[in-house]
Amino acid sequence: MAYPFPAPLLAVRFGSNDSWAELTVFDWSIRVYYEDTDSGGVVYHSNYLNFMERARTEWLRALGFEQPRLKSEFSIIFVVHSMSIQFIRPAYFNDMLNIQSQLVKIGHGSIEFLQSIMRDNEVILEATVKLACVETKLFKPVAIPAIVRDAILKPN
Repeated sequence: MAYPFPAPLLAVRFGSNDSWAELTVFDWSIRVYYEDTDSGGVVYHSNYLNFMERARTEWLRALGFEQPRLKSEFSIIFVVHSMSIQFIRPAYFNDMLNIQSQLVKIGHGSIEFLQSIMRDNEVILEATVKLACVETKLFKPVAIPAIVRDAILKPN
């Protein structure tokens, strides 16, 4: 697969609990554009959410699941259930950022991540993000399809 940006790094590490301990770390890079910043050249706070969403989308893509496929074949989408963010340092116009998404838990119908945004290996933002798997017509919670769960849990 050709990427228009540096290829993502997908690493799976299994700890003592083979079900989900330290399962997946996914790295994805993005450059800060002028449109991402306020008049002072600092990344506007809501744009960090966009960066993290893109990283999770690229994680799914690297696992073989495009968002339209999840919707059309499995009648599911992943929605943000809850999020906690700590803004540590600002990012600026033209910075190259690395968004690291670490899967910390996979439940029956949810996925939890620790997402870090880094500049030059320094963490500038940390967030915990819980996603719920919902069916597309009524937006009711459902189980993560076995094929998706298996791809998430499968070691490289």
